[in-house]
Amino acid sequence: MSGSIYGKHFQISTWGESHGKAIGVVIDGCPAGLPLCEEDIQPWLNRRKPGQSRYSTPRKEDDAVEILSGTFEGMTTGTPISMLVYNKTHRSSDYSEIASYYRPGHADFTYDQKYGFRDYRGGGRSSGRETIARVAAGAVAAKILSELGVSFLTYTRSIGPVCIHPERFCADEIWKNPLYMPDAQAAAEASDWLDTCMKNQDSSGGIVECIIKGVPAGVGEPCFEKLNAVLAKAVMSIGAVKAFEIGDGIAAASATGSANNDAFVPGENGQPVKSSNHAGGILGGISDGSDIILRAAIKPTPSISSLQKTVSKSNEAMEISIRGRHDPVIVPRAVVVVESMAAIALTDMLFESMTSRMDQLRRFFLK
Repeated sequence: MSGSIYGKHFQISTWGESHGKAIGVVIDGCPAGLPLCEEDIQPWLNRRKPGQSRYSTPRKEDDAVEILSGTFEGMTTGTPISMLVYNKTHRSSDYSEIASYYRPGHADFTYDQKYGFRDYRGGGRSSGRETIARVAAGAVAAKILSELGVSFLTYTRSIGPVCIHPERFCADEIWKNPLYMPDAQAAAEASDWLDTCMKNQDSSGGIVECIIKGVPAGVGEPCFEKLNAVLAKAVMSIGAVKAFEIGDGIAAASATGSANNDAFVPGENGQPVKSSNHAGGILGGISDGSDIILRAAIKPTPSISSLQKTVSKSNEAMEISIRGRHDPVIVPRAVVVVESMAAIALTDMLFESMTSRMDQLRRFFLK
């Protein structure tokens, strides 16, 4: 299987399956001298681990990370960083029945077509549990970015038909409800919506929004490596993501130029700034110095216990009801995954942008 490596300068290689012994990641390209230990990684993994509310799978996992290489006395050494998380409570027997048919909304059929074989235990490599490796790597990337003055604010923007309201936005509220919504009223309404879905043996999708602050102007390449394109690829590589937006996104298609353009005004530091941010912090594929705003649309959890139609591997029609331990909504646990992939992509692009100007190289090498 190819396609498990991402990045050029800050490169990650992920491995492992949902019901294998462990899931892990190797990071190549992390600079030496970054303070790093398991305690820096674990809070990120805790944000995505299962069993934290009635809206996530009851599968109980510690998701405790171990750093195997790349650090010494609490500092990165510049060599590859290898990390793993052991799977401890997998119940493969829950999935023995699905080996004979294709689950709607899952990658069962496409994996069979591509490889002629699939790991049906929890979806194997296509399971959402694969994102553990991304989050561990994202924690390292975010720590690098933090040292450079870049920060993230990521949260659930909507679940099903319930969306946060700008006038009720409160960043502190994100950590006060299990849905990670910055709007207490919307969180309560979304909880009611999810309760209805669960009663109907159904699931829900939603939208994750990520605001990246402190990115300097000039990050990104003009053509095929546009910053928005790189971020889109990174976020769209998350299995549950079905759409991606920067700034106004799809709404820009119905706007006029006079409404969509961001006017420039003189800034306090002698640099121009924008009076609005419809572009979402990126112009011509290059960061413009304002907040980068992106959104990821997350599909409903495909494993639902209500009756669904499918076919067996022998192409016979059948009806199924999927049992086992599944999230009625993926969105809250996907918040940190979206943030992690954005951090990884941005770190890689920042490293690439270091060589775009001679004056930057002179400052680095001739200091």
